[in-house]
Amino acid sequence: MASPAADDYLKTVYAHTEWQDAPITPSVLAAKLGIAPSSVTEMVKKLAAAGLVSHVPYGAVRLTDAGTQRALAMVRRHRLIETWLVQEFGYAWDEVHDEAEVLEHTISDRLLEGIDERLGRPRFDPHGDAIPDADGHVEREPFVLLADAPTGHTGRVLRVDDRDPELLRALDAVGLTVESTLQLTPAGVELDGTETALPDGATDVVWLSA
Repeated sequence: MASPAADDYLKTVYAHTEWQDAPITPSVLAAKLGIAPSSVTEMVKKLAAAGLVSHVPYGAVRLTDAGTQRALAMVRRHRLIETWLVQEFGYAWDEVHDEAEVLEHTISDRLLEGIDERLGRPRFDPHGDAIPDADGHVEREPFVLLADAPTGHTGRVLRVDDRDPELLRALDAVGLTVESTLQLTPAGVELDGTETALPDGATDVVWLSA
């Protein structure tokens, strides 16, 4: 199962439950990968046979310990590359995902280690996602999705989902970044102390410190 496709599956399964608890189903996996459900079914069977996921027909897909370790290695590659592109090449946070999807399968372990060292071994990528260390260890503090945060809650922006580049650009336009402070007031939202109208969809892609 040493293939880029298998790595993409494992990375997607891991990322799905990183910021919420509901396990991923084959249909959701197919939608996230943009692949036909029948193709996903076949690949999940192969991953299960290789001991990388557990799955029962029509049920959730879950990583085994071996699958988790392999997924973490790919997540580390992807997020280090995104951070590298932003810090060293001036990419914006809405421009790095697709580049990283390609590069993560091509660079050597030696180059990855060099990137990590040059960047000062960062703990988070430009979107606030935790970068696993070389041993697969991940640090993350308690969080709450903005949509679920109660009125009166104040928290730092820990993470912004990177699936929608247009929404990322809209959030950037109003000044929201990782580490911004949001306060939910009866009148709306204050961003770093200033009342701000967030773009549509923002509450479903921003996570705050709990």
